[in-house]
Parts: sequence; structure tokens; C-alpha cells
Amino acid sequence: MGKQEVLQRLTDCGVVAVVRAESEEQALKIADACIAAGIAGIEITFTVPGAVDIIRTLTKKYRPAEVIVGAGTVLDPETANAAILAGAQFVVSPCLNTETVRLCLRYQVACMAGAMTVRETLACMEAGADIVKIFPGNLFGPKIIKAIHGPLPQAPLMPTGGVSAENAGEWIKAGAVAVGAGGDLTKGAKTGDYAAVTETGKRMVEEVKKARGG
Repeated sequence: MGKQEVLQRLTDCGVVAVVRAESEEQALKIADACIAAGIAGIEITFTVPGAVDIIRTLTKKYRPAEVIVGAGTVLDPETANAAILAGAQFVVSPCLNTETVRLCLRYQVACMAGAMTVRETLACMEAGADIVKIFPGNLFGPKIIKAIHGPLPQAPLMPTGGVSAENAGEWIKAGAVAVGAGGDLTKGAKTGDYAAVTETGKRMVEEVKKARGG
């Protein structure tokens, strides 16, 4: 699947699941639960033990038409390269690392670089990031999207941090192209309640649709 199709699938759904877990087994169960909810993008963060193996397992288990698997908390091009070789179709960083973006451009892999200010957002766009990850989003809430879009209306923004089923629609209405959902989405996994993860995921996807008038 080409980069533009990957980006289209992620933004059409509007929810990317940010998977942080204590083990490979837990991460895979969270991913399965999110996929069952209809979430199109699964971001396996490199804070999870065995992240490369998890990405490889998921890309073998699911076709791109079923889910887009990506890598998160990518701090450098070496990590990005390992993720891409394992099958990751998008790469997410908490802040801008220009060499990471350059590597993604070289291999035509979708790239999301993190920012919080107008200056940082512009730097991400100029470096070639496909989407700018607004992080941590909970510091300002949805109003930060409108604020950045004042001088940069063309910026494709995706908040991560503080996104919940209750406010996902607000982020979309504020102008976000998608939301990255982590702790609120996956908290059921802490008690082994993966059905709760699926239910929360379904609510998030539905709230995004409602916010878009669907």
C-alpha cells in the first residue's frame, strides 16, 4: 500500500491507537482489541518491549486493508529503519528529528513528527512531515488546533495526549485530521478487560464520524 493511501486510510478513520504496554503479549492483545473496534491505525510505541517483533507479528497477521501498522516514540533514523524493515507503514515521533523524516521520505513511508508551537509545527512541515503530531495535547486541549491554524491553516494536525471518547469529536471539530488515542483508549488492558478497549475504541470512531457530520 502506497504512502498516500496509508495517509488516506488513517485520516478517513480519524483514530490512531497509541499502544503502550508492559509486555509483547499485552501489546498484541491491545492491538487486536483496537482492530476489533474498527480503528484503522495501530501505533506500536518503542517504549514497549519487543516493539519490532510486535510490528512484524501484526503485519503478518493482518493485511493493510484490515489495519495500518506503524511505529511510535521513534527518536532517530536507526529506530525508524528497524521499524520499516519490520513492516511499519507509518512512523511517529514525539518531536522533530529531521534525519528521521528524511529517512521516511527516502523510503516513501508516512511520517508524523511532534510539535506544540507554531514555530515547531512549521519546522515539521518544512522538514517534510506528512502530519504534525500535536503533543502533549492535554496541555491546551482542542483550542490549540484552532490557534495553530490561525497562521497555518494548511497544517495537517493530529493531537495525541489527553484524547478520550468524550473529547475526540471536539478535536475533530477544531480542525484535527485525526486523533491519537492512548491511555484513555487502552486503560481496560491494565485489568485484562480488552472488551472495554474495543468498546471505547468503537465510541471514539463513532464520535469522529459524528463530528464530521457522518
